Amino acid sequence: MKVRRNALLLFSKVPEPGKVKTRLTPLKDGLFDPGIASYLYHCMLFDVAEICCDALADLERKSRDAAGDAVAGDAASVFDEYTLIISSPGADQERMMRELFAESGAWPRPIEFIHDEGASFDEHYNDAFSQVWDGGFDAVLSMGCDMPALRRSIVTEGFERLHQLCEVPGGGIVLAPDQELGVSVVGWTSSTDFDHSGVFYNQDGLTVLPAYIRKCKALGLPALYLPDVPDVDTMRDLDHHVTLVEALVYCAQFQDDVTPPWRTAEALREVGYTDVRIMPNNLFDPRGEIDR
Repeated sequence: MKVRRNALLLFSKVPEPGKVKTRLTPLKDGLFDPGIASYLYHCMLFDVAEICCDALADLERKSRDAAGDAVAGDAASVFDEYTLIISSPGADQERMMRELFAESGAWPRPIEFIHDEGASFDEHYNDAFSQVWDGGFDAVLSMGCDMPALRRSIVTEGFERLHQLCEVPGGGIVLAPDQELGVSVVGWTSSTDFDHSGVFYNQDGLTVLPAYIRKCKALGLPALYLPDVPDVDTMRDLDHHVTLVEALVYCAQFQDDVTPPWRTAEALREVGYTDVRIMPNNLFDPRGEIDR
């Protein structure tokens, strides 16, 4: 039986005041004290890590079941192993991230920690991916940790799509858009000749989603589309997530495939930011011919 090694790579900085989520603070155009913004990000980081742990457990159960069926049917099969890796920018950040998770108590599965280096976002991402490939992995799915509305099903689908691409000569990529012209989840197979160069902060003003797609077009690589996953950068993003987090925490009572972002929900309650409303307005199409 062939063993296929899969990495779920999370990019994250240590939640230090004034160094994370600054667009939520007066340092940029936000409302929150840097300490509160850092606390919110801390909760998002742990929520995303727990969601990913649960998603990988789901995938491992499917892999064991499939392997058992293959053995029973005397058929060749692939057994998938999954590793959760958190990459931080620089050795000091890696050390602090290890300490942060160690101090938080036990986690549902082992978590590996690395650090990435470079002079740009592209180089940092390329460095982390290179370390994963050097570790002998066959597929990598990567994302940030500011997405408390992430659903386990998207992680699961991401790897299932990657496994389709493992059977394609030359491989290909998978990606999920965010809410602001960018990408929140991206990954590819070890046989894919691809990297992040020229994608982030493109000098021509091209945003991340079309930058990835146009690179694929130029190389003739397949790209598979995942459901969009919003992240939190601005106050508007946070307003959106207040509604998403409330809905997910409630719906998790009735869906066993939803891991609720309970830490983020509690943090929002603690800071008193839970009831987002808009001013009443008349910005709708006339309905006089309908509502009568």
